Amino acid sequence: MLPEAERVTEKMTRQDMPTRLLRLLSLLQSRAEWPGGELAAKLGVTTRTLRRDVERLRNLDYVVEATTGVFGGYRLGSGQKLPPLHLDDDEAIAVAAGLVTGAGGSLAEDASMRALAKLKRLLPTRLRPRLAAMTNATAAVSPRAAARAEPAVIARLALCCSERELVTFSYRKRSGATSTRRVEPSNLLTLEGLWYLLGFDVERQDWRVFRIDRMEQPTSTGHRFVPRGLPAGDPAAYLAQSLMNAPYRYRAQITVPLPAESVRARLFAPIPGVITDAGPDRCTVRLSTENAEVITQYIVAIGALTEEFELDACEEIRARLRALGSRFSLV
Repeated sequence: MLPEAERVTEKMTRQDMPTRLLRLLSLLQSRAEWPGGELAAKLGVTTRTLRRDVERLRNLDYVVEATTGVFGGYRLGSGQKLPPLHLDDDEAIAVAAGLVTGAGGSLAEDASMRALAKLKRLLPTRLRPRLAAMTNATAAVSPRAAARAEPAVIARLALCCSERELVTFSYRKRSGATSTRRVEPSNLLTLEGLWYLLGFDVERQDWRVFRIDRMEQPTSTGHRFVPRGLPAGDPAAYLAQSLMNAPYRYRAQITVPLPAESVRARLFAPIPGVITDAGPDRCTVRLSTENAEVITQYIVAIGALTEEFELDACEEIRARLRALGSRFSLV
């Protein structure tokens, strides 16, 4: 039986597959040849997952040639007419969700925008309002595409944000306690692989941030509301600040000599925290959680990416790391 972290990663990889295939096609069309490692990094996957995706494209009659040598990679066969990539409704919305969160300024993100534009033209009329609502309601705090939410739920919430319709849902807190919420939805946001809803909680008369994978049965009430002024000018900045100010029991900060994008691409799963650039080739990872074991695991995973790093953590976490180091020294 796979460990929990591997099961979560495997599930997320499967959920994100339709999006990756479309982005992979756009990247392969953007230049003559791609080294395998570079292409995998652009997609945020391992080279093993990339090989599987290339094989999936071949099974759909796309001619993808493998190049050999030290820097072997992939290229589209010349002179071919690309066959259509058939998607059902749920797959199309999943693709759109992944592409929207990838929008930005790098080469891979430009490819995402081109793929999204193509998808808009190809979608049936019934799906275009859902895609438009998702595009208007979503902001990506970090460029890593989020996967831990059902595409149909994302589309439903995006439409409620766009139409200004009150939503109700059952929400599970970090402690496990559940409550019923009535919320005026404002924005969908993604951060380090997770989806969030920013909205005004009617019962509590205050703005709240909700993790969408902790929601159950989000439903539109059909009642419209007048939009309120946001608690901050930038919804993405408000999300990041809210998460950092949350009363978690354990916190840690680790600084590594790697760009934030590189750290995100090489981690095995979304982190409980925020990754921010601290220079051209340096970033800071801020972790926060209720579980000492979890935060220790992520510190080890991030520290393993480089030979040197700076760590700021409480003595309990440092003691766990020292004990772990002593056990490994016996290997």
